[in-house]
Amino acid sequence: MPSLADTIHRLSQFRLDPLLDDNEETRLTPFSFSGANPGQLKAWSYVPDVVRRPPLVVVLHGCKQTAARYDRGSGWSRLADEAGFALLFPEQQRQNNPSRCFNWFMEADATRGAGEVASIRSMIDEMIRTQDIDSRRIYVTGLSAGGAMASALLAAYPELFASGAVIAGLPSGVASTIPQAFDRMRGHGLPSAPDLQAHLSAASPHPGPWPTVSVWQGTADKTVAESNAMAIVDQWRGVHGLGPRPDRLEEGPLRTRMVWKDRTGREAITLHLIQGMEHGTPLDPASGFGEAGPYMLDVGISSTLEIARSFELIKGPPRRQAAREGSKHAPQAGAQVISRVQRTIESALRSAGLLR
Repeated sequence: MPSLADTIHRLSQFRLDPLLDDNEETRLTPFSFSGANPGQLKAWSYVPDVVRRPPLVVVLHGCKQTAARYDRGSGWSRLADEAGFALLFPEQQRQNNPSRCFNWFMEADATRGAGEVASIRSMIDEMIRTQDIDSRRIYVTGLSAGGAMASALLAAYPELFASGAVIAGLPSGVASTIPQAFDRMRGHGLPSAPDLQAHLSAASPHPGPWPTVSVWQGTADKTVAESNAMAIVDQWRGVHGLGPRPDRLEEGPLRTRMVWKDRTGREAITLHLIQGMEHGTPLDPASGFGEAGPYMLDVGISSTLEIARSFELIKGPPRRQAAREGSKHAPQAGAQVISRVQRTIESALRSAGLLR
């Protein structure tokens, strides 16, 4: 349990950011919706011209960011022009959180039918109604507090989403106070895998099928501990009927990628560990999508492109990125995979009593 002084110190790190600009230029359009808004959020949208029954991607910015800034940094609207999908950017307001963090750690904002998650659900319903969205192809992604809120949305409304991508975020339901939130961000006090899975099962009445999930995490992130990434994987393994060991391991100079496949061979959960990356969204501005800035990090990997591909919005790998990574593929599950990452994972699993 952190001291009051420690909590105050950490809160001071999230003070008002003078770089935030309510009037900055954007490609997004203000989205006025008439539905319930118990979380008192704003919203922006982007719908390319001449798109019939488009898929929808819900994008959640991080702390100290706006929807406009996150779109400019990530390049989502420019990719939407090329691939033909619609975008919804919920936006936090200062009166809800001075640093514009989504309140993922408040039960009143992260529980099905309440607060901010209910507002976002209401926005999605109106997008479906007014923009003729394909309701079978709705996706969500977010960074940091936005990533944690993406986790909350996937848990609260799993029937709504086909897939989600959590960047430097946390599992659903791990905190209910600000001190707990800071503890969990540091990796302290995270629930066990069974407890994480029990929370997910209780978060909605949904019996399945379940959305696929990808998790993105920097190994040098000092804001959200790397252990949160594995905790998100653990939270979703239960509903997909997956074991603790990945079915596929790929290692390269830029990242390690782990894949858990379901019974049909579909990639149900994917974990991307970006080597040496600090807290932020991984980008490759040379790909033509996104630009580097605070919490938007040029690491030679375009998470925007790859997440869109995992959502089946685009096809084919970016050739430049694949060549730059030079990834070597490890054998399939069942073979003897000898690596530092594998040994670390197995050691942690044995300590938790999940592997003998």
